[in-house]
Amino acid sequence: MLRQNIEQTKEYIKLCQDIGATGLKVKPNGLPAQIAPEKTIAQIAASLNEVGKYAQDFGQLIRVEAHGPLTELLPNMKAIFDQVTEPNVKICWNCNPPDVSGAGLVENFNMVKKWFGDTVHIHELNRNDYPYQEIFNLFADIKYKGWLLLEGSSTNPEDKISAMHQHLESFNKLKANITKI
Repeated sequence: MLRQNIEQTKEYIKLCQDIGATGLKVKPNGLPAQIAPEKTIAQIAASLNEVGKYAQDFGQLIRVEAHGPLTELLPNMKAIFDQVTEPNVKICWNCNPPDVSGAGLVENFNMVKKWFGDTVHIHELNRNDYPYQEIFNLFADIKYKGWLLLEGSSTNPEDKISAMHQHLESFNKLKANITKI
């Protein structure tokens, strides 16, 4: 299954180049309970290095979303990226509740920021279960120049246009309230 996933990712890399994309997002999606975490982390890093090296020939980034049971935890993402050697393999921050676990948002952010790429995955900005103002402040502090990818599907609003306007309003309010850390 692993080999099949790697080969399929390589096909997507070629497709990305063909359509003018700059990269693709991949997700480690978990650490199986029956395998030592260190072994799976090493396997994930080796796989990312393989597809990252391949993607360089096509001018593509590999955007690794902090996603999945245990792999969404930033200390585990750090353990993976400590073993990643390809410069075009980057972290896509995922704006999930585990970001604030352990040592907290600022320390978790600082732990992995050197590997950030050009995408951040955000959920509905009007939710109160994530410290969006603090994360906006942190990204402003590092002068982040990438994309914020809004996922607005979890609530599936009936009036999609109105929901987009509300998200824009929330975004503009967060942006206007950015403070230095």
